Amino acid sequence: MKIHLTAIIKAKEEYQTEVLEVLQNMVRETRKEEACELYSLHQGIENKNEFIFYEIWKDTAGLEQHNQQPYIQVFGALINEKLQEVPQIYKTHIL
Repeated sequence: MKIHLTAIIKAKEEYQTEVLEVLQNMVRETRKEEACELYSLHQGIENKNEFIFYEIWKDTAGLEQHNQQPYIQVFGALINEKLQEVPQIYKTHIL
């Protein structure tokens, strides 16, 4: 079953550029993954520190493999220091 995932990420203002660079690298690398069907990054218009990923994965196994990739681990290292809060992640499927 396909997994649709939405992630909301809020960077601290002073780290916005650095966080964006890490997120853009995640996009470049993730789109190479076989299980990735869609991986798009959006930035808030009114709040430039807010980023939203919209993702579609072929299956749970592919998403789990994605979460183990080194570029995802680099992002994980930013969470405590450079984000306003822990990312909000919503996993869904189409009914």
